[in-house]
Amino acid sequence: MPNQLAHGGPQPAQAGSPLSMAVAERDQFTFDMVRAAIASQNVLLAFQPVVQAAHPEKVAFYEGLIRVLDQTNRVIPAREFIGVVETHEIGRQIDCLALQMGLKTLAANPGLRISINMSARSIGYRRWMEILNQGLSLGPTVAERLILEITESSAMVMPDIVQSFMSELQHRGITFALDDFGAGYTSFSYLRDFFFDILKIDGQFIRGIHSNPDNQILAQALISIGQHFEMFTVAEFVENVEDAEFLSRIGIDCMQGYLFGVPTTRPHWVQAEDRRRAG
Repeated sequence: MPNQLAHGGPQPAQAGSPLSMAVAERDQFTFDMVRAAIASQNVLLAFQPVVQAAHPEKVAFYEGLIRVLDQTNRVIPAREFIGVVETHEIGRQIDCLALQMGLKTLAANPGLRISINMSARSIGYRRWMEILNQGLSLGPTVAERLILEITESSAMVMPDIVQSFMSELQHRGITFALDDFGAGYTSFSYLRDFFFDILKIDGQFIRGIHSNPDNQILAQALISIGQHFEMFTVAEFVENVEDAEFLSRIGIDCMQGYLFGVPTTRPHWVQAEDRRRAG
């Protein structure tokens, strides 16, 4: 039986509880909204800084976070739609657009390093690879300034394919980050075989860590794993000075969160370009 979900969106609600029908209607509305945004190219990246723990005033790289605009031009963050679209064809299209915009930004700004999220399901997607190859040809340093982030849960769907994919692109100079580490059920043997360059520790272990002994122990263990496998470690969702100071003391390499900057669609290099054009 052909996979009707690959292109057509969420399954229609079966006769059932009012709650299940409401959820299905909400998901279909979200799916249609994202599809319309892609069709009209109302998609953009918001950039959030990832800073060095030892020197928080220095940005190690920026994460490019996908956003879509609804019919009222309201900016919709990925967390509100990615779960609905990620297993469908439209999820691959989102990955393609994010990569395309990220590569264009890297080519236009030689001093930047940017990470872009992708799903393991986009591996082997022809259009995604075409965009990557075209983007890498835009400049000699684009590959070495590109970081591809794959979530732990996504990587575990097809570990052997992800491993081969990473090896091929790392030889071309691209860096890989394992996102949301600790949120899933990673087999440590897989972690050993993957050779990720960066380990991003899930925010559930970071928020309020300065006063949470359980999270302190867990975060220290995750940092130790990263250090053992020679990966740079990044703490996500750092939101206050106390947490940042504690993380710095226990050896985190980089930090990301509202304490250092919110995701913005108008980062400093865009503002500088606007000023240059106005002048």
